[in-house]
Amino acid sequence: MLVRRVTRTAAVLTAALALTATIAPLTGTAQAHEAVTGSLSFSGEPGEYISGGQAYTFTPETTEMFDISGPTTESAVGATVVTPEGERWALSMEAPYGQKLVSGTTYSDARSWPEAQPEDPQLQFSVTDRYCESGTGSFTISHIAYGPHGYVREVDASFERYCSGSSLPVRGELHARMPEPPAELVIGVQLNLTGTVTTRTGEIGVGGTATCNKPARLSLNVSAFQTQKRGTAAGSHENLTVVCEPGAPVPWTISFPNNIDSSASFEPGSAVLRATTTADDRDYPASVTDFQSTDITLTRP
Repeated sequence: MLVRRVTRTAAVLTAALALTATIAPLTGTAQAHEAVTGSLSFSGEPGEYISGGQAYTFTPETTEMFDISGPTTESAVGATVVTPEGERWALSMEAPYGQKLVSGTTYSDARSWPEAQPEDPQLQFSVTDRYCESGTGSFTISHIAYGPHGYVREVDASFERYCSGSSLPVRGELHARMPEPPAELVIGVQLNLTGTVTTRTGEIGVGGTATCNKPARLSLNVSAFQTQKRGTAAGSHENLTVVCEPGAPVPWTISFPNNIDSSASFEPGSAVLRATTTADDRDYPASVTDFQSTDITLTRP
């Protein structure tokens, strides 16, 4: 098992580097997940460049990697397959610019990046050491279903591609079913209704708790202001990191002086506390934000 994991890791890194070098990024922020079931099968006539005139069938069970990728825009779908021998097969099918892939649609006159124009569908198929910079073809999206943020849940597609003006096509099919989409990240922040103030320095101490439905690193920007007769005391602290785990609320505290408005110093009494919290979703190319504001009471420690 350890050997397989090490091999897979190396294959994934190799595939990522090769994909960057050969196929343009899918429009929108892309994400990839390993298929649970599926197959990538294709063949070409003798002399066809990419397939080498051979027929192949790959499945998640027989490969080191069988990843399905798609952008948040739902405009494209890709497959990256890495064999135990280290060969990387990459398929990319993309709708014309600004369009989503639609089930039951055949996309004709597909071109390759970078020669494809915005109105053209894009199709690319390559292996580690064989890649066509130009080509034509078509593909059919028989069925495609999405989860949150463009997560590809299911895909059934077929394709035909001619490499660099060749009359010999490579033809294939892609079928994949993905794991159940992970839950989207939900975060929450509660602010304590009391805080402390050191009158000698004007520094206040405030806090609260944070919650999340799955592990996340929260970044808090906390600020406070207090209106007084002679002026306003205001201060803030940015980028407080809270490591959140689901379950019990995670407490946090922070101290800061009046570093925004120095016309007055914090003192015991009422003030306003605000917190803006952001976190990246570890499963999706997305971030979430929570904003809280409340009146608090500052007292001497």
